Amino acid sequence: MRRILWWLRRDLRVHDNLVLFQALQHADAVIPVFVLDARLWNSAKLAPARKQFLWESLAALDANLKERGAYLVLRQGDPAREIVNLARETQADAVYFHKDYTPYARRRDERVVAALDAAGIRAASFNELYLADPAQVVKDDGTPYTVYSRYRARFEQVVAVPPRYCLNQNLNTPPDIFSLPLQTMVLARDARFAPGGETAAAQLAREFVTRPNGLAAYAAVREDLAADATSHLSPHLHFGTVSVRELVRLARDTFPATHRARAETSAARTALENARVWLDEIVWREFFNHVLYHFPHAARTSFRAEFSDLAWRNNPEFFQAWCEGRTGYPIVDAGMRQLKQIGWMHNRARMITASFLTKDLLVDWRAGEIFFLQNLIDGDMASNNGGWQWAAGTGTDAQPYFRIFNPMRQGARFDPTGTYVRRYVPELANVPDEFIHAPWAMPADVARQVGFALGRDYPKPIVVHATQREQALALYRQKGKRSTMQQLEPERNQILETNI
Repeated sequence: MRRILWWLRRDLRVHDNLVLFQALQHADAVIPVFVLDARLWNSAKLAPARKQFLWESLAALDANLKERGAYLVLRQGDPAREIVNLARETQADAVYFHKDYTPYARRRDERVVAALDAAGIRAASFNELYLADPAQVVKDDGTPYTVYSRYRARFEQVVAVPPRYCLNQNLNTPPDIFSLPLQTMVLARDARFAPGGETAAAQLAREFVTRPNGLAAYAAVREDLAADATSHLSPHLHFGTVSVRELVRLARDTFPATHRARAETSAARTALENARVWLDEIVWREFFNHVLYHFPHAARTSFRAEFSDLAWRNNPEFFQAWCEGRTGYPIVDAGMRQLKQIGWMHNRARMITASFLTKDLLVDWRAGEIFFLQNLIDGDMASNNGGWQWAAGTGTDAQPYFRIFNPMRQGARFDPTGTYVRRYVPELANVPDEFIHAPWAMPADVARQVGFALGRDYPKPIVVHATQREQALALYRQKGKRSTMQQLEPERNQILETNI
């Protein structure tokens, strides 16, 4: 009887799973296994929201597997040891798993494959996490892209979405394999956090393509912070509780005009634009993975070498105020409090808060990158790193350091009535709309009427934006001066090495 070990990492689903599909083509029995890294699970640095999401996804996967003659085998420890031991115990002919592209994941997988080779067990890996393998979308000379627009053009030329990988047979997992009991690690459900699992992902995707302010209006409403009209599918993409291929198919099936270069009616053109804008966000995810794969140094330092040693101020009090959402800038504080409360933040708010940390507070972007990984449900290393380097002006972007967001203008543009701010900064509930993004500008008589006192009810701004903007420009122009980031490196290394 041919047996294949299916090593799950970030493909926690049954439907449209290329690794499972391939295993079923070559085996009579498939053994699903997830190896829990004790450093990860026991780390105080792992976001509670992400831990809950992961565990719910594993439990949902186990339930789905049981409907197909299988169950999830849970082991804990070093994958290089646990995978080889389980393969030997079950007399598996091979181990199948998805390719993972972060520097840490590549080193881990190389160790596992080497251990399997030494044990005489075959290993096979497949591109499951992304639409494209990083080596697939390259220039004619084989070198990688560093400009998104050019990457996007080649991506459309060479990447096709395959048909759905359907299952037509049971897994026939042997019933007597030792597994750690799932119930020993069940968490009390925190209703603030998004639920994990394949069923939750499918429901969220269906809602997004059917609700009025979802995919049909995405281009117009995606930046509206108060409307919160984005798909919220990023955690599911990160953990693989939904296939990225399935999301592309869903968009195209909902708006068939995405198949055509031209749309014939106004409604069709609008549908086409909305779907394309949303699909473009998926390609950004592919691009950030592409960059980190080909330039792994970006996981540790600036993509652009000339900005690797900036003389960041790294004021610890400023950083703590940013983390806690008490900078005195309402749109920034709202974003940070949203992150702490629900483990997620709107993408526009991520850009605003990241720009403020680096360009207003002059704190090294890597400190913010760590904090996001510690708190986000969708804390994906490649996307998080790419986003932070974009905001800090140290990444691939053609217009780097001189892009400095004005937090008041950003608030007025993307939260004009202050609804988003009031949702997460309730102490500003009575501040009139015209002062919601700059409460320090409110006249004294108006403040008395609404019973608001700056410094008592809400912090005064910890910096002056116009002053900090000039200091940021000067900092970037003075390249080559050593940052004081060294004291953050041990903690940062631990987080990057245990990130899932």
